[in-house]
Amino acid sequence: MNSEEEFYDAVTGFESDDSETRMDPMVSDDSLSLFSKSESSVSDQNAHNRESTQENGIKKYRTSLPAPMFSRNQLSLWSILKRCIGLELSKITMPIIFNEPLSFLQRITEYMEHTYLIHKASMLSDSIERLQTVAAFAVSAVASQWERTGKPFNPLLGETYELRRNDLGFRLISEQVSHHPPISAFYSEGINKDFVFHGSIYPKLKFWGKSVEAEPRGTITLELNKHNEAYSWTNPSCCVHNVIIGKLWIEQYGTVEIVNHSTGEKCLLHFKPCGLFGKELHRVEGYIQDKSKRKVCVIYGKWTECLWCVDTNTYEAFKKNDKKGGDQKKFKEPEDDVRTENDEADDMPEIQETVQVIPGSKLLWRIAARPSHSTQMYNFTNFAMMLNELDEEMKNVLAPTDCRFRPDIRAMENGNMDIAGAEKERLEEKQRAARKERSKNEEEWRTRWFRQDINQHTRTTDWIYTGKYWERNYEDCPDIY
Repeated sequence: MNSEEEFYDAVTGFESDDSETRMDPMVSDDSLSLFSKSESSVSDQNAHNRESTQENGIKKYRTSLPAPMFSRNQLSLWSILKRCIGLELSKITMPIIFNEPLSFLQRITEYMEHTYLIHKASMLSDSIERLQTVAAFAVSAVASQWERTGKPFNPLLGETYELRRNDLGFRLISEQVSHHPPISAFYSEGINKDFVFHGSIYPKLKFWGKSVEAEPRGTITLELNKHNEAYSWTNPSCCVHNVIIGKLWIEQYGTVEIVNHSTGEKCLLHFKPCGLFGKELHRVEGYIQDKSKRKVCVIYGKWTECLWCVDTNTYEAFKKNDKKGGDQKKFKEPEDDVRTENDEADDMPEIQETVQVIPGSKLLWRIAARPSHSTQMYNFTNFAMMLNELDEEMKNVLAPTDCRFRPDIRAMENGNMDIAGAEKERLEEKQRAARKERSKNEEEWRTRWFRQDINQHTRTTDWIYTGKYWERNYEDCPDIY
């Protein structure tokens, strides 16, 4: 591991399994009392979750976690870092209080929350309309990150996660195929065989003093079987601001290029950085070009809200007729916040503002409302709320390496932070011991459900699903928990 990775691991809690010095969970009495008060506010919801699991033959998933999150109001990363003066930062592990009760494998499963867009794209006859809908899916895949400032648990090497949603029409399997560097591979397919969606994720993480940036690595591929088409793209960069002090907030930025490898058509989406006074916060704007590179339509909106499409001529005419400086009136500068051009935007609060819809535009996607108690549940969506749900029937079917069996995540979800912290440390120690044993025996780690190969569409190295997971032969699964 290089020094940059070590420093980031130390500061953000994306731990190296070489970590030795650990801080206590730092859960104050005040935090515990806040937890007790908020626990009663979701007890009725939990009771409702237990009442019925099926309705009209369709499984009903839980809509709340067993316990609400601890308050982080009295905790800050700086309160921990100042205690580390004189210590080697690469040996520091952040308290579990900064996590959310999901593994990163479960977090990437949230790409599938708006699977209906894939089904819709598959049914469209026009390739440009299909690309518009695929672009909407690509944007929707990162929408769940809005206000999600908790860090998912790092997957253990060999950890897996499966999810089958008959109501949404897909099933998915993912595996942690590498620990250094951390690589998570996933494969999803439509239950009615209309699509295949797969990729491998290994973000490059950087700490910038006041913010933490995740630069995406790895390609995502979507195949629409009916049309014999394949699309690929890479997610935008994600940045969490105010990690030292102040209110945490998230932005996505960078250019996402979605390529239809069958037709040569492309969609270029620009996730705009917030800029001075947050003028461009959360905004997405781009266009679709045909194989001759002619712009045929413009796409615009917000990744936290909605995405629209309009033909190029209408868009350009609207911009031409728009009054000069008119956009400025739609934004309200923060009160008592004096800035200069050299000021950073790290302490910029989120500005609530709806997208200005150009007449003649077509709505491609709109984000679903989060549950009213989402702020007490790590800002989870309804989809995220059920990802770690484990019932008795599932216990006999899931692979023993499935995230749902992780005792540290389970304990945190249940509000047992002391147990969660202890279990997390035990699992990390067990992983280190297993690695040392393999090194001693000169034994290479072997993945179970994915193999490294060439992606036939992008012609780049990728992790390809072996096709064997759903046979449910778990005899050679490692004991990682």
